[in-house]
Amino acid sequence: MQLAEILRPDGIKLLSSCSSKKRLFRDLGDMAEQAFGLPSSRVIEALQEREGLGPTGVGGGVALPHARLDGIDAVRGLFLKLERPLEFESVDRQPVDLVFALLAPESAGVQHLKALALVSRTLRDPAICAKLRANSDPATLHTILTEGTTSQAA
Repeated sequence: MQLAEILRPDGIKLLSSCSSKKRLFRDLGDMAEQAFGLPSSRVIEALQEREGLGPTGVGGGVALPHARLDGIDAVRGLFLKLERPLEFESVDRQPVDLVFALLAPESAGVQHLKALALVSRTLRDPAICAKLRANSDPATLHTILTEGTTSQAA
């Protein structure tokens, strides 16, 4: 699996301001509706429901919100770069400025987990995060994220 299979160029956005996690999920819902034709309200609800199980802020300024929902045919990703970091209840208590959301079909099973592991591995790389933080062009961000990142799992 490669990130290019999950993340399309139109699934990347730069946000100048975001006031809350709830607002962030609304932005992700709107992006999912535009990019994948998914109902924004269902995406928001699924992300909030998953977040209710425990925060998806993984540390280092990175959040990986994810959810399973009906109406999607494959694992899909959305990436947001926040110009101003947002409090996210992360494991290291640091605010988040890089957000990679994963949406998967209800039946995705292991594919969802492989995608989550791939994104997690990618965004744990300090060099990749530094490049993402140093750039604001969505096409450049897409290239940074998808360049040579593949899943090691079979």
